[in-house]
This record gives sequence, structure tokens and C-alpha cells, in this order.
Amino acid sequence: MKQQEFIKLVNPFKDKLFRIAKRMLISKEEAEDAIQEVLMRLWKKRESLTHYNNVEALSVTITKNYCLDQLKSKRASNLQLVHSNYKESSATIDREIEGKENWHWVEKIINELPEQQRLIIQMRDIEQMEFNEIATILNMNETAIRVALSRARKIIRDKITAIHNYGTGKS
Repeated sequence: MKQQEFIKLVNPFKDKLFRIAKRMLISKEEAEDAIQEVLMRLWKKRESLTHYNNVEALSVTITKNYCLDQLKSKRASNLQLVHSNYKESSATIDREIEGKENWHWVEKIINELPEQQRLIIQMRDIEQMEFNEIATILNMNETAIRVALSRARKIIRDKITAIHNYGTGKS
């Protein structure tokens, strides 16, 4: 396959791949890097692309998997939970320390969740994505996402409660 044929093949869905990557990675720059990587992977497979029934579906799958890998590596190194309504000025030093400690525990608990629940928590609660967006990205139905999110939140709530009860001597 020549370069012009390849461009003609991938050009119709290139923007769709970018939107998927942008939804998953949030950052425009990271999404651009992801698409560049996906296009490189497709270019390396260019001779076998004609054997696929749906090159667009293959491309979406490659994009989704690449972005999930990026999210995993990013989450492992610098997951930051942000609460948009947090007002630093009204918090006392003790509350600030307690809040940071709670976020530390929440982050630790999230990292211990099964991969699917971690991704759903990341996309819904941290990145504020809609259920239909998450469903599209993870190739799941919205009900399954709601159930997994509910279970993940319950695990987090139960573990945080257990930590606080342990610290106060309550059972």
C-alpha cells in the first residue's frame, strides 16, 4: 500500500480517533500524540490492512487500547483527585491535613480496585465523563457501567469507613 492509498483509507475516520483519544486522555497534546502513535501502528500494518473487514473498527480498538495503557501509566505515577468545590481559605490546617490524608487513602484504594472499576471511577468521578461516553470507550452498556461504578464507590466507602473506625477505635 502506498502513502496516498493509506491516507485515503484513514483520513475519513482520523478525526473520530482524535475525539476518542481526547475524551480518554483529556489533554489535546496527549490525544495528538496518541493519534500519531496509532497512525504509526497502522502504517506498519499497511500491507495487511486490506485483510480487515473494517479498518475503522481496528483503528478505534488500537486507539482505545493505547489510551488505556496511557491512563494506566499516568494513574500509577500521578493520579490527582480534584474536587472543584474545595475552598482552601475556609479550611483549618488540621482539616487540610486530614483532607490530604483522606485523598491519599482514596487514591490508594482506587489503585487497588479491579482494572475496569478503576477506569470507570477515573472517567466518571475524576474526569467527569458522561455514562454514554464511558460506554462507547469501554464497549460496555450504560447499566453495566452504573453497576460497576456503584460497586467501586461502595468498596471505597467501606474501606474509608473502616480506616476511620480503626483510627477512632470504633468497630
